[in-house]
Amino acid sequence: MTLIAGPCVIESLDLCLRIAEAVSDACQRLKIGYIFKASFDKANRTSGSSFRGPGLDDGLEVLSKIKDRLGLPVTTDVHLPEQARSVAQVCDLLQIPAFLARQTDLLVACAATGRPLNVKKGQFMAPGDMKFVVDKTRSSGQGGVLLCERGTFFGYGRLVNDMAGLPQMRSLGVPVIFDATHSVQQPGGLGGATGGNRAMVEPLARAAAAVGVDGFFFETHPDPDRSPSDGPNMVPLSDFPGVLERVHTLWRTTLAWRA
Repeated sequence: MTLIAGPCVIESLDLCLRIAEAVSDACQRLKIGYIFKASFDKANRTSGSSFRGPGLDDGLEVLSKIKDRLGLPVTTDVHLPEQARSVAQVCDLLQIPAFLARQTDLLVACAATGRPLNVKKGQFMAPGDMKFVVDKTRSSGQGGVLLCERGTFFGYGRLVNDMAGLPQMRSLGVPVIFDATHSVQQPGGLGGATGGNRAMVEPLARAAAAVGVDGFFFETHPDPDRSPSDGPNMVPLSDFPGVLERVHTLWRTTLAWRA
């Protein structure tokens, strides 16, 4: 099982280190592969006045220090084709935000770095449409690709998960990651910001574990209600080891009959 986890956005090196160390400890106990994630720029905030992050250079410096000090692979969002090469010099995995999953130039530029990609399925896309994402990346680089489910628009301000889409995407011959925290988002639910319901994070992760996925994506924070981004759907850091252990137990139980 693979875990991609961290805060939504880079606030400081000290906070990232605190989160990475705590999650890494939990993963080591459970023998789970761990990739630290935090964004240097949240380019898709609801409001133009919302906090976006430290930017490319300062953000990559933080991620590089996390990687060097803790020996962890790291990942972050790439929003523009011209960012791909710089991000690939630091990050072991490049993440494509869901809103950009169909941006051919971005996919091609990221795949061309030779790094593997974690492409989040667009909230507006059918699972089967991700075949074309896989084709674009495979024709542009040899690093490989993961597909990440993070919910589908259900009217205004709500997301739902089509669990049947998980095996459908796995049938494309690529690993599938379930993003439990973004799946509980309520887009625009707070007016100028995105809301969420963190109480539903673990139930949805359990459901995905039962259906069969290759890993999970979570966002966590010591004090989610003070996080400048995605606070309502983030798991409190103190609760995270327990959530992870319960999801992992179910994942291991279903492993025997998964293809």
